[in-house]
Amino acid sequence: MGKFYDSILDQHRGFIEKQRMFFVASAPLSPDGHVNLSPKGMDCFRVFSNNRVAYMDIVGSGNETSAHILENGRITFMFCAFDGPPLILRLYGKGYAVIPGDVEWEALAPHFKLVMSTRQIIVADVDMVQTSCGFSVPYYAYTGERDHAEKWAVNKGIEGLEAYKAEKNLVSIDGLPTAMIDRAE
Repeated sequence: MGKFYDSILDQHRGFIEKQRMFFVASAPLSPDGHVNLSPKGMDCFRVFSNNRVAYMDIVGSGNETSAHILENGRITFMFCAFDGPPLILRLYGKGYAVIPGDVEWEALAPHFKLVMSTRQIIVADVDMVQTSCGFSVPYYAYTGERDHAEKWAVNKGIEGLEAYKAEKNLVSIDGLPTAMIDRAE
């Protein structure tokens, strides 16, 4: 039932734009390293072209995606239909992180509603798109966004966020550097 494409088609873009949540997966090269899979929300994903996408990434307890794509570039996104017709859509590609202050930041940032806890924008060049049935994905109703992350960031303040990033976001759980490590030195 799965189908493969070389790029994001119009119907794929339409499906992506309707989703309230997606998942991002990455992994280190080491067979002993940990695969990362993270859910994302907040209307933070953008399709820039048939082969380029990006999402606004906020401060979290780790920064695995940044470390993995810095090491090897590999990234996968997955979108699931939780209402309407069943569908799973995956985007496979190579990614990189754009940090505030990078030259590319000024071009990318206006496409997102940046929040206090924005730490980077993850950009990916998509080389393969896969659709599959999603027949076993259950129905779920969207009832709104959580505001915990932004309240947490406001409570921390700018200096507190910077200290937290320095403590938690410079290396992966496997000790790999993230794109933010150069900023901390």
